[in-house]
Amino acid sequence: MATVHREVLIDAGPEEVWAAIRDWGEVHHRLAPGFVVDTRVEGDVRVVTFADGTVVRELIVSLDDEARRIAYSVVGGSLDVVHHHASMQVFAEAGGRIRFVWITDVKPHSLAEPIAAMVDQGIRVIQRTLEAAAASAS
Repeated sequence: MATVHREVLIDAGPEEVWAAIRDWGEVHHRLAPGFVVDTRVEGDVRVVTFADGTVVRELIVSLDDEARRIAYSVVGGSLDVVHHHASMQVFAEAGGRIRFVWITDVKPHSLAEPIAAMVDQGIRVIQRTLEAAAASAS
């Protein structure tokens, strides 16, 4: 199993960032537009379509407003995983910024590099999107 752990500082408030992340059916609009091109909700599962054509079914494991954390697991789709569990969490930082933490555990280990590349691309889009939303709100 491999772990991909990424953190980034985002110039946006924790409440606004958490609102975008917790709106788990609107990833393609509020969090990662262009990187994610469609999101559909089917009960506790969201179906996410990425710009490269990858489609995954993600079971929402936990949505914790107090901790500002969402956890999910890929349970189907075109990504051939044996195990996948990821979480995103928002931490307030000084100066009205947040620290965004995204951790993904994946098996087989051979998926570590492609998953890391997706996370790296996604986190850049998320940072840009949330900072632009914060700037337009002020």
